[in-house]
Amino acid sequence: MDANILISNLTNPVLLFFLLGIVAAIVKSDLEIPASSSKFISLYLLFSIGFRGGQELSHEEWNAEVGLSLLYAFLLALIVPFYVFFILKKKFNVYDAGAIASAYGSVSAVTFISAASFLEANEVTYGGHMVAAMALMEAPAIIVGVGLMRKFDPHQDKSHGFKSILHDSLTNGSVLMIIGSLVIGMVADSKQAEGIKPFTSDIFKGFLAVFLLEMGLVAAKRFKAFRNYGWFATVFAIVMPLFNGVLAVLLTSFGPMSEGNRLMLAVLAASASYIAVPAAMRLAAPKADPGLYIPMALGVTFPFNISIGFPIYWLLIQYT
Repeated sequence: MDANILISNLTNPVLLFFLLGIVAAIVKSDLEIPASSSKFISLYLLFSIGFRGGQELSHEEWNAEVGLSLLYAFLLALIVPFYVFFILKKKFNVYDAGAIASAYGSVSAVTFISAASFLEANEVTYGGHMVAAMALMEAPAIIVGVGLMRKFDPHQDKSHGFKSILHDSLTNGSVLMIIGSLVIGMVADSKQAEGIKPFTSDIFKGFLAVFLLEMGLVAAKRFKAFRNYGWFATVFAIVMPLFNGVLAVLLTSFGPMSEGNRLMLAVLAASASYIAVPAAMRLAAPKADPGLYIPMALGVTFPFNISIGFPIYWLLIQYT
């Protein structure tokens, strides 16, 4: 691995603020981000990436690469939960296996945003349609994971039907914000959009740094309870995103896709949801332990991707 790429990523201010949050939690500091501010910042990040992606998408020519990217994204969202579920079913109950499968089949918008910063630092562009790919991957994985839970557990509560799960997946706040912002960015007049550019672009990295500071605080606190599950969950939370990311890199080597788009799809495949999926699981799988699947996604997979994963996927793309 090119040491310069790894060092550059490890010294990224955004990642360093994430590490600061972890340190603050370890030393039991009273540092905290107010809940209302945290919610606003998360909504802002989704709004910004969705709107900017929509603006880029409105000027982008719909071609084979766009169609192929969306097809790959949808297929990964359907396939990943299947093999994740059957691997985990040997170690965990069907509720936890299904919830984790949904998390790893779905995506992390913050990981996607961090990857966008990584590409920007390397002066590489990506298509606005990758935001659409991210939005497309949210709901299918949740539906597949819950469906597998119900199929393999006859005692599963079936009071929440398919329509209820689909509605909850699509109307989840994070999903609705990213999709809504994407659509608004597509239809908004470009000249009018310039008027809010200081808000949508100029302050973006600052808000991302503050948000990841809080993510560090949360990850460190939840990781303590997670340690009770032993080494398997930790190793899985590192190996599985690496496998999914490499799978996406190999998959995207077939077809006309730019390096930036390939990295974004690899990151989407490698990421794990810790916002949309937990919200959906509260309704669809209340017996699944959030003390397992949230720390796996947020405390292990997320920091692995933004520190080591990105450079690995990027280097593989250079050679495939």
